[in-house]
Amino acid sequence: MQIKFASYNIHKAVGLDRRRDPERILTVLREIDADVVALQEVDRRFGRRMSALPLDAIHTTTDYVPVPLSMKPDSLGWHGNAILVRKGIDLLEAEAVPLPVLEPRGAIRADLSIEGHRFRVVGMHLDLSGLRRRLQVRSVLAHVDGCESDVPTVMMGDLNEWSAGGGCFREFHEPWHVLAPGRSFPSRRPLARLDRIIVSQQWSILGTNVHHSPLAAIGSDHLPVFASLELPKK
Repeated sequence: MQIKFASYNIHKAVGLDRRRDPERILTVLREIDADVVALQEVDRRFGRRMSALPLDAIHTTTDYVPVPLSMKPDSLGWHGNAILVRKGIDLLEAEAVPLPVLEPRGAIRADLSIEGHRFRVVGMHLDLSGLRRRLQVRSVLAHVDGCESDVPTVMMGDLNEWSAGGGCFREFHEPWHVLAPGRSFPSRRPLARLDRIIVSQQWSILGTNVHHSPLAAIGSDHLPVFASLELPKK
């Protein structure tokens, strides 16, 4: 059972050319061709918090279905976080994950199933403050530990952590494995590995990478990252 996961901070679909271009973001998502995608900064910050990606365009131009988590009628996600799943993947349950916040940050969790294989996905966008990030990671881990079933889990998002292995990464002990797909920020000349994927011990890691393409280089200030993972047969 091979599943491809991706994380992408889309910067509200505003690219380096200062144009808001949702179709460009959707094209990048089609390029990545992941099975499950965690998006950050998917909703506009003010007013009605409208989604930067039109829902009808997602349904008609991609193979994805958004996990229903919006607390506002015009939004796609929760505090800018959203999860897209490929059509044919079953949604079992989903909810927002409470975080200690000063900034508009958040996390979301979805339990999914493919051919009877249940797995869990957490998408998150963490604070700029180092101390706040560590507290937020603890909150996410506590939430996952409190879930009724213990299933293979993938956590991913923009962690805003510039340290290679310190900072909030110290909160991830066994059985968690922090993956560093590569430098993803800023997108024009990437220097930092801000976008990470964290996996539980049940997964076999087939490969990770940063998605580089002409559109991805200008579509947002972050590049997408992805990981191809495998579950053992039941």
